[in-house]
Amino acid sequence: MTETSVILALVVVTALAFDFTNGFHDTANAMATSIATKALRPKTAVALSGVLNLIGAFLSVEVALTVTNAVVKIQDKTGAPRADLLADGGSALLLIVLAGLVGGIVWNLLTWLVGLPSSSSHALFGGLIGATVAGLGWAGVNWNGDGSKLDGVVGKVLLPAVISPVIAALVAMVGTWLIFKVTNGIAARYTEKGFRWGQIGSASLVSLAHGTNDAQKTMGVITLALIAAGDWSDTKNIPLWVKVACALAIAAGTYLGGWRIIRTLGKGLTDINPPQGTAAQSGAAAVILASSQLGFALSTTHVATGSVLGSGIGRPGATVRWSVAGRMVAAWLITLPAAGLIGAAMWWIGDTIGGLAGALVVFLLLVAASGAMWWRSRSGRVDHENVNDDWDGTTPPAPDEPAVEPVRMATAN
Repeated sequence: MTETSVILALVVVTALAFDFTNGFHDTANAMATSIATKALRPKTAVALSGVLNLIGAFLSVEVALTVTNAVVKIQDKTGAPRADLLADGGSALLLIVLAGLVGGIVWNLLTWLVGLPSSSSHALFGGLIGATVAGLGWAGVNWNGDGSKLDGVVGKVLLPAVISPVIAALVAMVGTWLIFKVTNGIAARYTEKGFRWGQIGSASLVSLAHGTNDAQKTMGVITLALIAAGDWSDTKNIPLWVKVACALAIAAGTYLGGWRIIRTLGKGLTDINPPQGTAAQSGAAAVILASSQLGFALSTTHVATGSVLGSGIGRPGATVRWSVAGRMVAAWLITLPAAGLIGAAMWWIGDTIGGLAGALVVFLLLVAASGAMWWRSRSGRVDHENVNDDWDGTTPPAPDEPAVEPVRMATAN
């Protein structure tokens, strides 16, 4: 095996690891409300979401084909890697991609640890942008495109991040208000069961939509790495094995269940009942599916959170915890730069050491950081047994760990 082949293998493994973290980090987007209202049992919900994420990953490739060249200038207009980044066999580009992925994974794990529903998409883009700036300078980032269409960081990332949660909140708010208006006077026992089924259907649609959007981001990254290493040449299609591997990785992560984030989104923002859940999930699914067809790599977290918030506003007499919502928005603002700083630092370390040794050190740092955060998560475990405990801003102790001091959820979103 050549040095480039080993670095490529590290990139592929790291990319699939990011896909896995994306799965358990974003399970809450689809299933938090269904779990909170008990429309689905927690383990059933994550299993259903995992299967639908798997299916959704095969339905479209629009996002996969635009995910990298939309934000960084490491490809030419055809989608092929820049020639100057291939002079050393592609190692320069592979190091940028590896460092960017590490930035995304570390931020995903850190926000999961504190129960924060931040954007996996922005973590990935932030990591790639940071590594690109470190390696190629500010000119290496595609900030605005050529001005002929919505493109670049502004058009493909920042603008959808601002608009999509607002649209999702408005759709969910109006939908929730209409539901309560239409069903006013009808006995709750007749409406609850119907809306629970409606919630299951709409939550399933969000899971399917999540697969069509988020799994493809990793497909695009792996395909770019393969082209850089000379193992793939078609810039218009994704290798089948990449589709299968990414679909399985995000489905496995989804089944694991990001219980800390599910708890925050399902219990921390507002108290949700089945009509609200149906409206929130339906609104989120509509926005996510529309964006996938347009090629916008938006954050499903932003959309899902906006929908839950809108359902709380639209329900008469509902309580919305604005302090939690405010912390969520603050976290959204720092995700891109925080992941970018990590990505830049990883590139600097890898480039300073150089070659295969540098890539290996970056990979080992990722393993060490991931292991440390997983170990820390054991001292305040949230799982399917306590995810629905009443919200008081803390992580409830697991049934077998009654004496463990809880991790403060009020500090996260």
